[in-house]
Amino acid sequence: MARKMHADQLDTDVALVRRLLAAQFPQWADLSIEQVETDGTENAIYRLGEDMAVRLAYSAYRPVKTEQVDKLDRWLPKFAPHLPLAIPEPLGRGAPSEDFPCAWSVCRWLEGEEATFKRLSDPNQAAADLAEFIHALQQIDPAGGPAPGEHNFWRGVPLAARDGYTRDAIENSEGLIDTDSVTAAWELDVHAPVWDSPPVWVHGDLAPGNLLAFEGRLSAVIDWGGLGVGDPATELQPAWNLFRSESRDAFRTAMSVDDATWARGRGLALSVAVVALPYYLDTNPVIVRWARYMIDEVLADHERGAARDPPSHHVHKRAAGERQQP
Repeated sequence: MARKMHADQLDTDVALVRRLLAAQFPQWADLSIEQVETDGTENAIYRLGEDMAVRLAYSAYRPVKTEQVDKLDRWLPKFAPHLPLAIPEPLGRGAPSEDFPCAWSVCRWLEGEEATFKRLSDPNQAAADLAEFIHALQQIDPAGGPAPGEHNFWRGVPLAARDGYTRDAIENSEGLIDTDSVTAAWELDVHAPVWDSPPVWVHGDLAPGNLLAFEGRLSAVIDWGGLGVGDPATELQPAWNLFRSESRDAFRTAMSVDDATWARGRGLALSVAVVALPYYLDTNPVIVRWARYMIDEVLADHERGAARDPPSHHVHKRAAGERQQP
């Protein structure tokens, strides 16, 4: 990309990866290395040989990045036997060095491509498969799991904890979206009843770029930096970033959540999108297109609910511009 996405973004390339491997994993240093083109915002990915991948953090905030690598090394091997979709298999943990100031990792390569709506041969089946995966994850004992915090972008916290910076992001998006409609939607969802049962495991970032499809079917869930123990509504984001119309209904049915949980999940999707939109406006057009799409889908869901069961006040206007599938 022409401009860095983060003020502290680190430069990476194949030569750096080879030096890191030579110093810490010499048994892999002579394998082929190829940078993987992605639109991700957290990690640079390099394919190593035929069946491995190297993940290097974009941001240089070392305490958080080290904690992310540590938690994935600890928890992903324990999760894998209990989940119906493939997840990354950690193979090596790289230590910070003069060449690269963050912890980094080597994991098993997972075949597949980004699971966009158009790549799913049967979106309703994908909705059922993803719901099965989420339920299986949430049934794993959360004892000892990390509470939400900076390490997982605060995914799983009460929605009200996002209120201040969500409103700031809406204000910073003036001229980019219909801020009145977005504010009205946020007002409705942020006041949904809070989760008052025990917290559960959440992946935290179930976006299309973190879901892989193989031969039209969901096959893997990757990028677990948002892993934590918190509000299960966090996992409902695919309803607005991946599924639509009939498949969104199929996902809601398969998830079997109450109205309050649905509203919190929708509010989180809106918050994530409006925070991303101004932040990546000049550096990541794919994320910007995805954020606009999510905002429009959230507003459409509000309108649909208002038409079905009109409340005393609801969203009246759509976000500016046509919806685009990312």
